[in-house]
Parts: sequence; structure tokens; C-alpha cells
Amino acid sequence: MSFTLAIVGRPNVGKSTLFNRLVGRKLALVDDQPGVTRDLREGDARLGPLRFTVIDTAGLEEATDESLQGRMRMLTERAVEMADVCLFMMDARAGVMPADQVFAEILRKKSARVILGANKAEGKAGETGYYDAFSLGLGEPVQLSAEHGEGMDDLLRMLEPFAKEFAERQVEPETDVDVSDMPEDFEDEDVEITYSAAKPLQIAVVGRPNAGKSTLINKILGQDKLLTGPEAGITRDAISTNANWDGIPFRIWDTAGMRKRAKVQEKLEKLSVSDGLRAVKFSEVVVVLLDVDIPFEQQDLRIADLAEREGRAVVVAVNKWDLEDEKQTKLKELREAFTRLLPQLRGAPMVTVSARTGKGLDRLHAAILSAHKVWNRRISTARLNRWLTLMLEAHPPPAPGGRRIRLRYMTQVKTRPPSFVIMCSHPDLVPESYNRYLINGLRADLDMPGTPIRLYMRSQSDKNPYRDKKEKKVTKLNKHTEGRYRKEAGRGVKPKS
Repeated sequence: MSFTLAIVGRPNVGKSTLFNRLVGRKLALVDDQPGVTRDLREGDARLGPLRFTVIDTAGLEEATDESLQGRMRMLTERAVEMADVCLFMMDARAGVMPADQVFAEILRKKSARVILGANKAEGKAGETGYYDAFSLGLGEPVQLSAEHGEGMDDLLRMLEPFAKEFAERQVEPETDVDVSDMPEDFEDEDVEITYSAAKPLQIAVVGRPNAGKSTLINKILGQDKLLTGPEAGITRDAISTNANWDGIPFRIWDTAGMRKRAKVQEKLEKLSVSDGLRAVKFSEVVVVLLDVDIPFEQQDLRIADLAEREGRAVVVAVNKWDLEDEKQTKLKELREAFTRLLPQLRGAPMVTVSARTGKGLDRLHAAILSAHKVWNRRISTARLNRWLTLMLEAHPPPAPGGRRIRLRYMTQVKTRPPSFVIMCSHPDLVPESYNRYLINGLRADLDMPGTPIRLYMRSQSDKNPYRDKKEKKVTKLNKHTEGRYRKEAGRGVKPKS
């Protein structure tokens, strides 16, 4: 990326709409309600031949105290300082507001490169506000319509000089190979996974509101990049950030707190939750963050079960551990509740952390790498079938209705998560309890604790690799016998039976 562009302005002037148009995807939440965006969101933008990084910011408020609006403003001002170019957007239909005058003065002091954009300028309704924008003293405004894509050529013309200025900052991406994408016939069980900036480790942090997700990520990043505070539900967008954690390149998502579906009534909160669910699907490791005061609430269990059903590696982290007095007793209770309430994640890592002090982050880092390694594990076919033989000897499958179920052959068909197929007779008659018996055995005997495991029963007749060869051999034998009979009959010899 050649330069960084920060989009700033009052709430509800169309910053997130323009951000989505520049990145080519609906990454940022958009709604008619002002103040939807609260955190900084970065994306890779394309505009004609230009490639650059764009930052969507919270609407500039006049508050300067420690209130939520004040903290949002400080975060936006930080984005202005770190960006190479600022696009100051105003609403052409509303005209220049007193707050626009204040923020224009701030930008003149903080940023040397400012582009003025008059958004919502399509049609006659925006003409007056467009000409009024000249009074801000930031040069000729760009006439835009972020919703309809008008004015993009003019914006490209304004950005091209900056692209040339920052061209020398272009950096080629690393090309390290991520061996986690293993071919299907790979038989090595102990492959070391490598990470690179091109393919970093993907992590999503999920949990209920006010569990401390944003605070935890800020501590991992080593900077206050995400908006935090005592209020519940501050985060609305699923914000992703690329960084390096103890030598491991990673991309981490901060998600909105997920409440019970019955309590989610507002459209905006529904959008926030669906945005967080998408982050879970894009991630490789999901960190389910619990509050030590109210762990394993019903919603926590639903969130952990969601991550397991999506097939993601799961790490359970218990936050605010620094506030707990009886640590040993509490830890014992947590482990017992984890085993009892989440049997589908038996053996998954559970660590205690303090997002405020940073204590326990080393354990969390190790648990994430361990869970990711198990998630990528591959077991050789020979070892799987030796294990299957022992499991059948210890506990044979039932015979419903007197029909015996034969489990003949087992192989691993994919990783991420580990998925296995067993060729058997009557796959539709295998009870779910026997499937759980085999899955628990895989976790315990083949060192795959906590990771989601997929086990499929297939009829052996569906895919028999020798079936066609056998039929071809029989047909050839029949033709040979028939020919011999005809030849002997022609010589008057009685054929042998």
C-alpha cells in the first residue's frame, strides 16, 4: 500500500458508506442512526489504479472529556496523526455546520494533507452546501455521492499526487508458505506450522458484552487502538487488526458483545451480532472470553457451541482474574463446570487472564498456538485403523434389529478441523452414542483435545475402489470361457464342465 487515507467528519455524513465503496465490500456497519462507527477500521482500498490503506473513523464530537464521545474523539484524532492523508467529509445537504468549522481548524493544525469532500451532493439539493464548503478554507471540495458512487474520478485525481509522493513506501509482501494447507495425501503427523505476514494466524475474540474483549486486544497489541470503557456494548463493528505477537504474525478480530437473541431488539445490535458471527467464520482460533464473576452463563455456552459447530479451534479465557481472591477454589470450580457444561470441547485449553494488567497473556498465547496445531493435525491411515481395531474390540457397535454393523476401514479426509470417514455396513443404523464414543476416543488416544472433530459413516458399497476392477475381471473371464466352449464345440469335443 502506497499511503494511508483517514476518512473523518461529523457523525452520519457518509464516512462508512464511502469506506465500503473504496474497499469494495460491506465491511463497516451502515445505518441512518448517527454514531454507528465507534472504533477505527482499516481496509485495503482500490480506486482506479491506486492501492492504499483507508481508515474509517468515528464521527467527530465536540466532547473533550472522558465520556464515551470524548474517548471516540481522541481515537479519531489519533487516526488523523497516523494517517498520511485526511479526507474531511461534510454533508452537502445540511451545509457547513458550526462543528465543521471547529474540526476544519483542528485538521489544519494536525494534518498537512487534507482533502475536503462534500458528500450527498447529487442533485440540486446538494449544490448550495457544496459551494458553502469553500468557506472552510481547505481548498476546492470534491463533489461526492458515496452511496451512488459519483465523484470517484475527482477523488482519484486528488489522490494521485499523494500516491506518487509515497510510492517509495511500497513494500513487497512476504511469500512464506503456510504448510497448514496440507495436501490430502500428506501422512506426516508432526508437521511444524509456519506463519507469515501473507498468511497470518486468524484469531477472533468473542463473548458477552463487557467481558473485556477490546481491553484484552489492546493489551495484546500494546496500544489503545480499540475504544474501551465501563459501558457495556461499546464495540459495534467486528474490527480486525494485523500485528505481531511474540514473533507470530496474526490477525485478530474484536467483536461486538453477543446477548441472548430475545434481548436483541434494535436493528443496529442485530447488525453488530451478525458482523461478529462472520468474524468467527473467517477465523481459525476462537477465544471465548468469560467474566470471572459470572462465568458459563447460558449465552457463554451458546457462543462456545457456535464456535465448535463452525469447526473452529476454541480457547476459553477467563478474564478479570486479578479481581478474584480465592483463586485455587475458583479455578477448580471453573474446570469442573467446563467439563460438565461443554463436553463437546472436552480437553480444550482454558486459561485465566487479566486484560487490565496483562497477566496471563503468555499462557493465552501458548494455548492459542497449541489449539491451532491440534486443529491442523493429520493422522496416518495405518495408525487410524490400528486404533479402530482396538476400539471395536473394547466396545463393538450394536446390532439394531439383529443387523450387524461392520466398521471395515477408516481414513482422515481433511484437516481444519480434523475430519474422518469410516467405511461400514449400514451407516444409517450407527447410533449417535457410538459416534460420540469414537470421537471421544480420538481425542483421548490420538492427542486431539478440545478441537472440533467431524466423523462420517459411509457405506462401503458407495465407494469401493476395487469394484470396477473386479467386474471387469469377471467379464473378461466369462468371455474367455465362452470362446473356449465354441472352439471345442467346433472340433466335436465335448466341453469340460
